[in-house]
Amino acid sequence: MSDLPRKAVTRTAKLAALPLGFAGRATWGLGKRIVGESAEIVGRELQQRTAEQLFKVLGELKGGAMKFGQALSVFESALPEEIAGPYRAALTKLQEAAPPMPTRTVHGVLEQRLGEDWRDLFEEFEDKPAAAASIGQVHRAVWHDGREVAVKVQYPGAGEALLSDLGQLSRFARLLGPLIPGMDIKPLIAELRDRVSEELDYDLEAQAQTAHAEEFADDPDVVVPAVVHQCEQVLVTEWIDGIPLSEIISDGTPEQRDRAGQLLARFLFSGPARTGLLHADPHPGNFRLLPGGPAGEDDWRLGVLDFGTVDRLPGGLPLPIGVSLRMTLDGEAETVYELLCEEGFVKESIELNPDAVLDYLLPIIEPARAEAFTFSRGWMRNQAARIADPRSPAYQLGKRLNLPPAYLLIHRVTLSTIGVLCQLGATVRLRDELEEWLPGFVSESAEVTAVTEVTAVTGVTQVSDITEVPDDTDDDMPGEESAAEA
Repeated sequence: MSDLPRKAVTRTAKLAALPLGFAGRATWGLGKRIVGESAEIVGRELQQRTAEQLFKVLGELKGGAMKFGQALSVFESALPEEIAGPYRAALTKLQEAAPPMPTRTVHGVLEQRLGEDWRDLFEEFEDKPAAAASIGQVHRAVWHDGREVAVKVQYPGAGEALLSDLGQLSRFARLLGPLIPGMDIKPLIAELRDRVSEELDYDLEAQAQTAHAEEFADDPDVVVPAVVHQCEQVLVTEWIDGIPLSEIISDGTPEQRDRAGQLLARFLFSGPARTGLLHADPHPGNFRLLPGGPAGEDDWRLGVLDFGTVDRLPGGLPLPIGVSLRMTLDGEAETVYELLCEEGFVKESIELNPDAVLDYLLPIIEPARAEAFTFSRGWMRNQAARIADPRSPAYQLGKRLNLPPAYLLIHRVTLSTIGVLCQLGATVRLRDELEEWLPGFVSESAEVTAVTEVTAVTGVTQVSDITEVPDDTDDDMPGEESAAEA
């Protein structure tokens, strides 16, 4: 593999060849139809061949092309099994690795950024990369103080390659849409472009990772490696061993799948509440299962990597998310609709039936209703088909809804995480995590009831925890004085 970026004309030519390939296969498909093969069989073959070419090219190019492929790969579970099966291995490869850059290039970056004596900072340094991704690759090493570390080295020219690739991909986003039913590709590419400068800035990544490492330092369930050293184009963090989540998806035991799914959901919702940051790159290559959870060596913890893309949420996840989710589960159609209008999910010029909106939302949030929910590719495919079928009322209504910019990244991260949970086939107590971490999901009345129950058991009244007194409270209510004394 040559240095990145390859000659701009070469990268552009490879990406430009994708829509030409799509068109050629469409002509091939027409020919197959003419000679009598069914539309369904021809359609499956077309989609399979298109997907195979797409992910092959994206993996070879790294840069924005591979970044897009990684983002797309978590939605693999939405594809029909006969389409997803043949190239699932290619998607997994995109999540984990890409062809490495030459050793001389790696050494050149380290010498430029760490100084001519950069080798003195390490007791050992492995030239063969342990992982290679969209904008950089990781080398295993031993820091001068004896700690095992991961050395992340950014590809020279990664920024230009990212922007160029994503610009090229956006030109034929419409042709990529059929690969993932129910997903609009163009906003995904636009959002990835918006995050390019942040992901290239290893100082910002180091800050985000440090915030998580400090917050989760003593957490029994989640492990975030600490930052050891950072400078432009180089980030050194503590090394963590573990089983890549992609291996759990392909070969994990039911216990591993369920544990990974539960911890992934916990990290998604607890991260913003605890750090004010949302880890915004939840593809399987960024997670590991490590032994030694709360129940001992046979239990598991979740290792979290790569904080190059985060959403900054100082107050945690927005309150309207939890409130609207709770009200939807309670069937409060009118109230939910009013809240969606206030938040900009329904534009002022649009008028929708609140009951129809509720019917649209309820199947999507089914995992939040159950005590424990088993995510599956079948469930994901059903949701995607329901929203993507032009004959479906859900499709017609979904086209009229709006996604406000403030919610765009949250929406993508949530969908991506659900995609991974479906790949895992995990049974997850999602409602437990929502009640613990999602602002607004537990109503104030429920909180007051909880305080009352604690008071009844302990005999201790925590007046400060009860923030509101119902308007119809009678100051002269019999028994109030004795209750207060109790």
